[in-house]
Amino acid sequence: MERESDGRSGAGGLGTAGFAVTLAGVFVNGLAYVVPVLGARHLDPAELSALATLLALGSIGGVASTGLQIAVAVHRARHGRAPTGRPTLMTVVVTAALLAVGLPAAAVQLRLTATAVLLLGVLTVAVVAAGRWLGELQGDQRFLRLAGGMALLAVGRYGGMVAGLALGGGLSGSLLAGAFTSVLVLALLVRLNRGAGIDPVAPKLATRTVLTAGAATLAMLVVSYADLLLARRFLPADASGAYAVGTVLTKGALWAPQVVTVIALPRLARGDRRTLVAALALVAASGAALVLAAALAGGLAFRLAGGPDYADEGRYAVLFAGAGALYALVFVLINARVADAARWPSGPLWISTAAFVLAVVTVVPHTVPGIAGAALVTAAITALVTGVLAFLRKPPPQAASTRLAATVTTGGHGTMRTE
Repeated sequence: MERESDGRSGAGGLGTAGFAVTLAGVFVNGLAYVVPVLGARHLDPAELSALATLLALGSIGGVASTGLQIAVAVHRARHGRAPTGRPTLMTVVVTAALLAVGLPAAAVQLRLTATAVLLLGVLTVAVVAAGRWLGELQGDQRFLRLAGGMALLAVGRYGGMVAGLALGGGLSGSLLAGAFTSVLVLALLVRLNRGAGIDPVAPKLATRTVLTAGAATLAMLVVSYADLLLARRFLPADASGAYAVGTVLTKGALWAPQVVTVIALPRLARGDRRTLVAALALVAASGAALVLAAALAGGLAFRLAGGPDYADEGRYAVLFAGAGALYALVFVLINARVADAARWPSGPLWISTAAFVLAVVTVVPHTVPGIAGAALVTAAITALVTGVLAFLRKPPPQAASTRLAATVTTGGHGTMRTE
């Protein structure tokens, strides 16, 4: 496999790539935020509640897309430009089958219309399929194109819904527009990925690898949302609302340094432990800065996240930001374990989730600081365990074809293609 460079490898290339991916991430999250904001202005309360529920279901279904992207990126970085069509097809088919079974049941239990869940299913399947092309771009370290692909997928996933709501299409109209643009964007991603090529002798990506990455992504989602769900279950309405505002800080600290993992993953797949140390250092620095900001301006943070009514809850801001910062480290470590082809990399996350739920149900005080403190402790223990497991495991041997290509193109140091 030949890794081409556009002349911007090294620190300058990484800076450009990181900036582009960061902007793409901001754009994705911004569009995702606009959907419920517009929904609140254009839908009645019943339809707004349905929209929020559908978005949550779509996020769960979209886990398969992230798992596919990670698996493809790791395999491509380690083994070269192997064919990925078969595992992609299997992932899409399994996702579609699960949606065909689960969405009708959800429609009955959550009072959703058949049309809405059908359109959500189409949108979700398209998003899952897109994970293949994003993974290929990430594995080839074509980060500028990856940023473009992320932006395109956001336009397909959320832009259509935004347009549908803004034009007065209502719930069904917005979902129809979102489903249409999500399918349309697949063709654009294929074109964006032109020149990727296929190496017919490269080892094929196993479907089991996709399942492992998907399970790790799902576990990360579950463990980081468990406290919010338990707060809604055990806290009174006012306290539950304050807790929901606090989790905005958690998610901000968790996802703010996501670009580091995106850039590092291809190198982690080739067993580069220095990259893992550097990635952890950068994410830890980001987390420390956010925790310090929460300590100094917690009231302002809660005010910005939820309005002036929640400013007094700022004294708990450090708990939420700290949990998010620790889970950001876990996110890097879990991706490193997936890249190392570890067995059951999601195991510690599921165990942590079960222990946290048991503790909240039995011994943790049902207060905002009680549950938030328990979440912080859980995040710290999970980070410690996953860190030990990540550094104790020896990285898998690098594929011979990849080693040879890296030597030929860079004199043994490796390159990054940022186009």
